[in-house]
Amino acid sequence: MTDTADFLFELGTEELPPKALTTLRDALEDEIRAGLDEAGLAHGKLTAFAAPRRLAVLVDDLARATEPKPVERRGPAVKAAYDADGNPTKALTGFATGCGVSPDQLETMTTDKGEWLVHRYTEPGQTTADLLPGIVERALDKLPTPKRMRWGSSRAEFIRPVHWVLALHGTDVVDMTLFGHAAGNRTFGHRFHHPEALTVSAPADYAATLQKHGFVLADFAERRAHIESQVKAKADEIGGRAHIDTDLLDEVTALVEWPVAVAGEFEARFLDVPHEALMYTMQDDQKYFPVLDAHSALMPWFITVANIESRDIEAVRHGNERVIRPRFSDAMFFWEGDLKTPLESHLESLKHLVFQKRLGSVFDKVLRIEQLAEAIARQIEADPQAARRAARLSKCDLQTQMVGEFAGLQGTIGRYLATHEGMDEDVAIALDDHYRPRRAGDDLPRGGVAQAVALADRLDTLMGIFAIGQAPTGAKDPFALRRAALGVLRILVEQELDLDLVELLEMAAAGIADKVPEANDHVMGVFEFVTERQHRYSLDRGIRSDVFQAVSMTGTRRPLDFEQRMRAVNAFIELPEAEALAAANKRIGNILKKHDGPVPESVDESRLVEPAEQRLWEAVDAIGPRLEGLLAEGDYTEALTALAALREPVDAFFDSVMVMADDTALRDNRLALLARINALFLAIADVSQLQA
Repeated sequence: MTDTADFLFELGTEELPPKALTTLRDALEDEIRAGLDEAGLAHGKLTAFAAPRRLAVLVDDLARATEPKPVERRGPAVKAAYDADGNPTKALTGFATGCGVSPDQLETMTTDKGEWLVHRYTEPGQTTADLLPGIVERALDKLPTPKRMRWGSSRAEFIRPVHWVLALHGTDVVDMTLFGHAAGNRTFGHRFHHPEALTVSAPADYAATLQKHGFVLADFAERRAHIESQVKAKADEIGGRAHIDTDLLDEVTALVEWPVAVAGEFEARFLDVPHEALMYTMQDDQKYFPVLDAHSALMPWFITVANIESRDIEAVRHGNERVIRPRFSDAMFFWEGDLKTPLESHLESLKHLVFQKRLGSVFDKVLRIEQLAEAIARQIEADPQAARRAARLSKCDLQTQMVGEFAGLQGTIGRYLATHEGMDEDVAIALDDHYRPRRAGDDLPRGGVAQAVALADRLDTLMGIFAIGQAPTGAKDPFALRRAALGVLRILVEQELDLDLVELLEMAAAGIADKVPEANDHVMGVFEFVTERQHRYSLDRGIRSDVFQAVSMTGTRRPLDFEQRMRAVNAFIELPEAEALAAANKRIGNILKKHDGPVPESVDESRLVEPAEQRLWEAVDAIGPRLEGLLAEGDYTEALTALAALREPVDAFFDSVMVMADDTALRDNRLALLARINALFLAIADVSQLQA
């Protein structure tokens, strides 16, 4: 018998929740690995499998037993182990009895705290067959399955009913019973193609056995790649390009064991409906992949993935075509109905749609967005009237039949209707784009009008919800304020809008003052909340936390300015002078903090008596005018690079000049010089915050 053998565990179930499948797969692999490691069982690579009706883990070269290990159990001190006559005390006899040995079999151990009696022995290894049932059971108990169920008369609970258990170590079946099923060496193939049992002769043969005989591709990644390849090939046959959403691809992969791509067609007349609605129906409702032409326009085709290799593939195709047709007919009915109603006619009905009890209706919110968007548009040199118009119409499509049916298309439907009515392109785009970014990594609003409305909408929400005392706590964020804050940041930073965020929030607070009079008191709270998001936003892009901290000390209120300063500091820390200047600034800061009393605002050149302080003042005085010009241009990177030239005279100053001289006039003048240097750097960032 070899010392190691491959181990395979498989749990066969009813169809598992598709969106949770990969999470369950990864968790099972992680928990089994953790269990093996905790038990001290040596093993090789782990490979996890996941299909709709099974979860499995293959462990290469799993040891058949744990290694024996030496154990040292310390007992009483020698001086407490024997009485005055040299006889064993109760402490010694009790310890020896507990160890299963006689007192004379114990050894003596000498430490810096004295001598102790110890029992040394070798603990034999445990067999893997004895350990595996507990390891697997604990792994299954820890799976992230909040909603478990019971089935039949069994008291066992799992996310779905369990039908079989396979546990094989080498050629040996591991003796375990889970969910009322004794483990064996048999799996089951495809529900229709091969519902009979399949014997797995060796763990390494698992995937090949299922694929060759059971019509099951057990490996999720392999099945996913197979589906993607088939879908693309079908689209090529049609003369188009498959639109493959990665989340949908994952979901379809979790729904099928034996994927077969099938192309279906629908009537071209449905293409008069906004394509996003058709794609929503295909992807979200039917799990179909849309097909696009060379210009990325929707073609009257879709590709579905069947879970069966049908002898009559045309029947599968026609069946899917019959399913999609009434859904598209409904979409066309709603769309044609909405075309008959002017978009602005829905504005009045927004009075009956509550935004938030204290903040009023959606109509009230629209009025606030109008004013704020117009003001922002003026600041960013966008068309203020177009921004006001777009803001006024921004929520009207919420009352359309299309958005009632396809909630995810709010904004998109507004854009289509505005275009149909011949509105300006900037206004139409803003109706859709003011929701951008909708999620992480999403595109940003296009054009100044859309940017103004997008900012106004989010700022009104942030200010309003904070003002009524419903700021996010912990994981609870019902108004998605964290996402709104990040959206504000991304628009201001990535689209280079150099706006004062506090000023914007004050305008938003003024807009809700009639409903929440104390709104302005919460402006700085919202500003700090957004700044916290900027910290996280910076870390996600590789900017060090100390760089963020260095810039935050400047008190800048403009997120774009904050970003530009961080980029400059990021460049500065790569300079050879950076570390020494950061340390010098920290020293300067400490000196100034410890000094009692005011520091003169200007340096008196006549009191610069030491050559080192004279040279430092000359360098500082020379750099001042250049720095002012660079700061006025916002060129912080070049400004910090210029300040790097101060390293040598600063080092020389601290090497040869006593700052806290006995002569008060000299001391104050030197403090004024240090304060001037400190102010030069603080105009960009507090580099003393930088870590070595």
